[in-house]
Amino acid sequence: MRREVLTWSDVDKLIDYLVPQIRGRFDSMVIITRGGIVPGGMLAEALDITYILTASVRFPSDFPGMQPEMVKYAIPEFIQFPDEEVLRGRRVLVVDDVWTKGRNSVTVANRIDAAGGIPEMCVLHYKPSYSLYPGYAPTYYAAVSDAYIIYPWELDRGPEVLGVWN
Repeated sequence: MRREVLTWSDVDKLIDYLVPQIRGRFDSMVIITRGGIVPGGMLAEALDITYILTASVRFPSDFPGMQPEMVKYAIPEFIQFPDEEVLRGRRVLVVDDVWTKGRNSVTVANRIDAAGGIPEMCVLHYKPSYSLYPGYAPTYYAAVSDAYIIYPWELDRGPEVLGVWN
């Protein structure tokens, strides 16, 4: 798989590309951990969103033994999620770094919707060829890619450091 290593300058450009796309005022932001923490913080500052929440989701298919054809239907475990009261009636920007399969963003957005919130999804990179949800995309994205993206906050960890890629 092709790799793309980004600099902080690259990320700044992606944020600068995203901000004008995002229309209207959001009542809050839900950042999907871990990937959404850095871009979420940058977007919150740029968009002047002060009500920041986090969501952490784990899928059984993230563990060995899950049959590949069942990945799309795996029931998620919410490790952390905002209470319904803080989502109800609010326009919520859901932020992650990358939409590969789309499971995290779609799952979080659906739960916000079920709580009575109005979610819109935002990622730095969208990978439509890997998505489990054809015809369904993030509301806002800065770039389309098929590469394995390595963000600047990941340079000291990851496959290269662990010796997986030589």
